[in-house]
Amino acid sequence: MTQNAYSLSGKVAVIFGGTGGIGSATASALAQAGARIALVGGTDLAKAKAVADALPGEGHRAYVADIARTAQVEKVAADVEADFGRTDILVNGAGVTKAVPHADLASLDDDTIDLLMAHNVRAPFAAVRAFERLLRAHQDGLVVNISSIAATTAVGSNIAYCAAKAGMDTMGSALARALAPDVRVLSVSPGAVATGFVPGRDKAASDKIAATTPLGRVAAPEDVAQAVLACASQLRFSTGSVIQVDGGRHL
Repeated sequence: MTQNAYSLSGKVAVIFGGTGGIGSATASALAQAGARIALVGGTDLAKAKAVADALPGEGHRAYVADIARTAQVEKVAADVEADFGRTDILVNGAGVTKAVPHADLASLDDDTIDLLMAHNVRAPFAAVRAFERLLRAHQDGLVVNISSIAATTAVGSNIAYCAAKAGMDTMGSALARALAPDVRVLSVSPGAVATGFVPGRDKAASDKIAATTPLGRVAAPEDVAQAVLACASQLRFSTGSVIQVDGGRHL
């Protein structure tokens, strides 16, 4: 077989959180490998269209959805089926967080906890459920959940975020069993990434993290995107695994 091992020609990849730093880098990497991208932003359709239009290749489309509203996620699934007729890869890259010191229990109120769990655990599951039939259709589906090393280090923007990402990883393992052999499920787990995702993390904070990371820097969005690409194109016999992309930060 002479086809490029990295080729995703003919595949359709749905990327939730597609207008964020990791999401847009992932969309670019998968599109460069030949996939058509269904890029899902939050509320700004014009922004989502701009990101989709800038991707390499052709045939990409943009959508928006509040991922915490299951009906909107299900509508995206229906629209993607109508527009593309298939879904081969689902990337759950949307999420939220809030910086709350771990010792400040009072500031981590019920509403904040519910928000984090809804966006970082329930919403990814809802997306898998909505796209299950399409992912199973060709018996070669893939789900990639964008997790965090906070799931295992218990060091992150707040305690509930750590718990949510641990929940995402456990959910991914359970889904890997439930959806096999038709669909593989993997978690890509970065440490600090050079995006604006964590409110209040300035350059000084990132430099401090880089200084205590074995590989000497924080991750770029492209580092995470390349891991997602590897899940789709190279790690063909892997499922239920967590792939750390953190420069050794967890050590």
